[in-house]
Amino acid sequence: MFYEGDVLGHGLLAGSVVSWWLGLVLCTTYINFLKINRIQRTHGLFVRSFYEATFIDQSLLLNTKFDIPKFKGENIKYIMYMYYLLGWKLHRKFYQDYESGMARVIVEENLKKETMNTYLLALDGDTDFQPSSVMLLVDRLKMYPEVGAACGRIHPTGTGPMVWYQKFEYAVGHWLQKTSEHVFGCVLCSPGCFSLFRAAALMDDNIMKKYTITTTEAGHYIQYDQGEDRWLCTLLLQQGWRVEYSAAAEAYTNAPQEFQEFYNQRRRWGPSTMANSLDLLGSGRLTVTKNQSISTLFIVYQILNTAASILGPATVCLMIAGSFSFVFGVSPNLALALAVVPPVVYLALCYNLSTNTQITIAALMSIFYAFLMTASILSIIGDMVLEGTFMTPSGLFFISIVSMYLITALFHPTEFHLIIHGFLYMLCIPSGYLLLAIYSMVNMNNVTWGTRECAGPKPAASAAAGAAAAASTQEPVERNVKLERRCKCCRWNLGLQVGEDQEMIEVSPVSAQQAEPVSANHQEPEEKKGHREDPESHWIAQLVEKSRELTLERHDLDRDEVQFWEGLQEHYLKPLGEDVARKRKIEADLKDLRNKATFVYFICNALWLVATFFLQEIGGAVSIQIPKIYINGTIDPNGQIFLDPIGLMFVIGFALILLIQFLAMLWHRIQTLIHFIAFQGTESAAMKKNMKKSYESLQSEKSHEVDDLPLASRL
Repeated sequence: MFYEGDVLGHGLLAGSVVSWWLGLVLCTTYINFLKINRIQRTHGLFVRSFYEATFIDQSLLLNTKFDIPKFKGENIKYIMYMYYLLGWKLHRKFYQDYESGMARVIVEENLKKETMNTYLLALDGDTDFQPSSVMLLVDRLKMYPEVGAACGRIHPTGTGPMVWYQKFEYAVGHWLQKTSEHVFGCVLCSPGCFSLFRAAALMDDNIMKKYTITTTEAGHYIQYDQGEDRWLCTLLLQQGWRVEYSAAAEAYTNAPQEFQEFYNQRRRWGPSTMANSLDLLGSGRLTVTKNQSISTLFIVYQILNTAASILGPATVCLMIAGSFSFVFGVSPNLALALAVVPPVVYLALCYNLSTNTQITIAALMSIFYAFLMTASILSIIGDMVLEGTFMTPSGLFFISIVSMYLITALFHPTEFHLIIHGFLYMLCIPSGYLLLAIYSMVNMNNVTWGTRECAGPKPAASAAAGAAAAASTQEPVERNVKLERRCKCCRWNLGLQVGEDQEMIEVSPVSAQQAEPVSANHQEPEEKKGHREDPESHWIAQLVEKSRELTLERHDLDRDEVQFWEGLQEHYLKPLGEDVARKRKIEADLKDLRNKATFVYFICNALWLVATFFLQEIGGAVSIQIPKIYINGTIDPNGQIFLDPIGLMFVIGFALILLIQFLAMLWHRIQTLIHFIAFQGTESAAMKKNMKKSYESLQSEKSHEVDDLPLASRL
């Protein structure tokens, strides 16, 4: 506590604040230059303990990646969890009841009741959420037995422009797209980072059995492995289950902070989303028959959405052409030709350059397109000023988009601040809907995960050979360390290495001879060899060391459970053999599929642009004339606005989609408010009931203690 005039106290306070700020800046700069994977939070950082204790908020913002092992086919982990939880933990006990003599009808009835009331929560390792969010998802599944899965509102976390872009993108996707799917049909994708699934839905016919099939065709790699959560939801919808969205159930997950990682993530999501959408639309008639929540009108709505996403690149080119025409005063057709040249060049480069080079070029072009988008926005505003009215197609389109986003944000008051990122989102539209579409389609044959991967360990023979070669040529051996510092003090070389969570200090004399090379046939001591042959003891030792003050109890699996895991590994988790001929065939099939898909995709955009070009060349002969209306409602008898039929059709279709999504958002907000109020009421009642029970039990314990006291003590 400092008093008025206490110069020393105020000086110390100001000095501590400056020191704290300086430490924050220095630690942030230090971590920023560390060569580590992203989403590792501060798991293996050199200053981790000090940094997280002093600057915990900034530490959480500088989220980097946990080292997640690489799987061939990401749905392997889902198969493992589901077969263990649903097969071994749930289904096995009812099978034992049947073997013990219980009537089959009773066993099936008990099993059905148990599976309908058993839920599985799917999470990512970096997802943060509150228990109330899970309870809100549980409410959806308890109230409606036809609901097979429910997802919540996902908030991306992190820092930087890429995260800001994704914050608004996620917001718009949840505010409008997911709400419209929930209200008029079913949510098409319940993300694996935060979703709740019903056991009965997962165990239904043609779901887990089809979900666990081995990918043998090129299309399977795109649809199944590149978006496993979307593929699982497609199976649920086709089987008749409903997928819902609860806006009040919020969760936070790490988003890509680097441009390259973002492009690689969307390179997987884009083709997978398109493949699953086409699969659902292809079986639309059968899905409408089996799923009561999906109607023919909803299928038509999805067809419009799919068509709009396919024609996204052409739409961006038309926007850029409009800015060229207004700013530089060139003819519309010349402006359109200039707008088409850069994406065509980038398309040709993507077929001939490596993926990293493609992403680098896309990053540079994104900056260029951001300036063009600024010109496009200013050209729309300038056109309204010159015409003296906003009742033009471009003016109405721009004002309706901005107004709808603002009104939608007002209906989400806790997320209204995300509207600030909307300007960055609009500047990045060419990057997200033009360049990213080209990159995703051209690299469709690349079925690697692309994000959250780490280099796997090298084989022992290769590692030994590499060590021998490095030692013989006196070259440093590459090691998996987070930080390495070396210094020379008197006659000693001091080296400090920080790996995962281990510190190794090497001390060796300067004049000491180098260690002898390690040969491939080098014989290890029997003690080390025995330790290496027993990975279980090493894993247990690591687990005990990591647990620190927590006391661990060791329990061994029984024989039946061991057999279950062995059978599961043999049937579903066993790595596929390296069949060179099969691998080459799959690569050739993937390239062939890529070529066909890109041809259809870009020919649709080319036809749209060519049709617009010829309609502009023909001029007023095929244009639609509409009267010029001023803001006050008066009509200019001599003023006419000309529209080409294709442009008018696109504007009407896009406006119809936005209107549908806006109305769905309004209805969903009302339902979310009712659900949240009901949940708060029941939660408060439950808390009061628990507090009353706790108070009564406490009073009872006190009364028993008083009764047990001797009479003299009570007196």
